[in-house]
Order: sequence, then structure tokens, then C-alpha cells
Amino acid sequence: MTAVTLSRPLPAVGQPVRRRSARRALPGFRLTLGYTVLYLALIVLIPLSALVFKTFTLSWASFWSAVTSPRVLASYRLTFGASFLAAGVNAVFGFLLAWVLVRYPFAGKKVVDALVDLPFALPTAVAGISLTALLAGNGWIGRYLDPLGIKVAFTPAGVVIALIFIGLPFVVRTVQPVLEDAEQELEEAAACLGATRWQTFTRVIFPSVAPALLTGFAMAFARAIGEYGSVIFIAGNMPMVSEITPLIIVGKLEQYDYAGATAVAVVMLGISFVLLLVINGLQGWQRRRQAAS
Repeated sequence: MTAVTLSRPLPAVGQPVRRRSARRALPGFRLTLGYTVLYLALIVLIPLSALVFKTFTLSWASFWSAVTSPRVLASYRLTFGASFLAAGVNAVFGFLLAWVLVRYPFAGKKVVDALVDLPFALPTAVAGISLTALLAGNGWIGRYLDPLGIKVAFTPAGVVIALIFIGLPFVVRTVQPVLEDAEQELEEAAACLGATRWQTFTRVIFPSVAPALLTGFAMAFARAIGEYGSVIFIAGNMPMVSEITPLIIVGKLEQYDYAGATAVAVVMLGISFVLLLVINGLQGWQRRRQAAS
């Protein structure tokens, strides 16, 4: 029997065995964490801090006057109301579109799947001009709506349509992977146990998709709040009627009212943060409830 030579001596009895740390593709925790914090500081924290510090140059009376003027309040109502409505529409129809793309084979499926990403690739200004050309009084669609007294372009309805267009991919691409990973055996088991289609949807399908659907809704909502390029062409930008808050900010910047522009932007930032915090809280509650059940 040949003797086996050990390259490393065995540890003594009772001595803990040292395990060789696994090689990682990226550097250690401290270096990657430091890079992450530095990157977030340069890209997010420093610009937002500059926004807040510029607002502090205003007195409280000037700040309150800048953010609560009737024109600015009307833009708040339009921006957040249209964004919430558009995100809600996208949550419903985005789920249906994701369901069709995942569950049904049909001719041209890859084309439809590629068209979903079109708002990502299309410049927002081009999207706004295209929607205006379609929905204006002399447009391809607007010419049939105008005799009926239905005006879409240059109204708040046009703003909602533009926000639906740019927000749809967020819902579809968030829900689609969840539907692909869903176990269809659970739906078949529910049907075998006598559940109706509505019961199967509400008790089997929807609980598993709800967190992703809320995430898509939040992303579409956040995207719509800050949208500018696709809205200014179709909105008409009439003060107190169809003027969005980003346009108010741009107008103040063009008038060299930098402090006033940052004041309105800080209000938008605060409201958006609170709304996203609430939505994330609902997502966490939904996950905990789903795990408990």
C-alpha cells in the first residue's frame, strides 16, 4: 500500500477547522458597499440636497406663496390625478396584456411583445407629437371624435392618454415574469374542487400576482409624475386647465426664478416620496399576508 503524503498537516484534536473562503467575482463587502454609497451620493443624494438647499434661500412666506398659488395648485391636481388614473388603467390592462402574452399562443405574438417596449425606445417628444397628430381635431382619430363633441387633444384627457402610453410597459414587464413562474397546477386543482373562474382568479391567481402588480403600478405612477416630453404637446398647456407641474417648473427656470422652481420641485419630491412609501408598505403587507396564509 502506497503512503499518501498530505500537503497540509491535519489540525489537532479539538482545534477548529479553518475553511477557505469562497472566491468571489467581485471584491469584498466593504469595497463594494463603499462604491455603492459613493455612487448613490453622486447620482441621487447630492443633487437632491442641492435642490433642498436652494429652496432654503427662500423665506417661509415666499416658499408658501410659490407652492400654493392657484396656478401651481391646479397643476398639482392635474399631475397627480392624471398620473394616478393612468397608473390604475395600466394596472388593469397591463395585467390583461401580460396574461395574454404568457398564457395564449397566437400569430404575431413576438411582434406584440416587442411593441410593448416601444415607449421605452421611443423619444417622449416623438410620442407626444404622434399622439397629438392622431387625436387632434384634424387627426386620424380626432376628426371622427370632434363632430361628436369629444375633444381629447389639448385637454386633461389627452394628458391621461399620454401617461397611459408611457406607463404601460412598466406594468406588463413587472407582471409577466410572475405569471410565467406561476404554477398552473393550482388553478387546475381549484377547478377540480369546484371553484368558479372568478373564485380561481380572486383566491389563487390574484394573491400571487398582487405584489408584482403593485410594483408595476408604483413604477408607472412615479414615471407619470415626472413625465414632460410626451405631455406638453398634447396637453395644450392652458393655465388652470391642462398645465402640468413639470411645465410650471420649466417656466420658472426660463424666468430665472430658480428658488421658486426648486420650491415646487421639493413639494413634488415630498409628495412622490410619501406615496411611494405608502405603496411599498402595502407591498410588504401583501407579502406578509401571503406568507402567513
